[in-house]
Amino acid sequence: MADDRVASSEQQLRVHILRPGLASLPRYATEGAAGLDLTAALGQPMVIEPGARALVPTGLAIALPAGCEGQVRPRSGLAAKHGVTVLNAPGTIDEDYRGEVQVLLVNLGQVAHVIQPGDRIAQLVVAPVLRIGVAEVQDGAALGASTRGQGGFGSTGR
Repeated sequence: MADDRVASSEQQLRVHILRPGLASLPRYATEGAAGLDLTAALGQPMVIEPGARALVPTGLAIALPAGCEGQVRPRSGLAAKHGVTVLNAPGTIDEDYRGEVQVLLVNLGQVAHVIQPGDRIAQLVVAPVLRIGVAEVQDGAALGASTRGQGGFGSTGR
């Protein structure tokens, strides 16, 4: 699907197909989709038993635009219908990674789930990353006060 909102070649995701005949280019399913669908580049079905995890190949190597990361996110339908989701969601693909993109899926459902070759298994959201400097301070007061303070998990409500 062509997207007129992409302004220049600097905003392109360059993709190399590592598994011809098994892999497919990522694509937006709809005009307003935030993520590009990633598919399983499998030669045969893969079974993920309940409670098990599996590293599913996409057959793709990518080059992200400078200053961006790739966020590998679950597909809501796969999670809602089958309990299969991305284990380390969102998984991060660094700008300088050039190996095969793989998706770590986990089956949180009650029955085995079969991933068929070509199934949509996750989505890839390309997002800007702010790189910052790190400055050590000698006193916690130098961090500045906040309303939350040191309140941790669950400290902002139920």
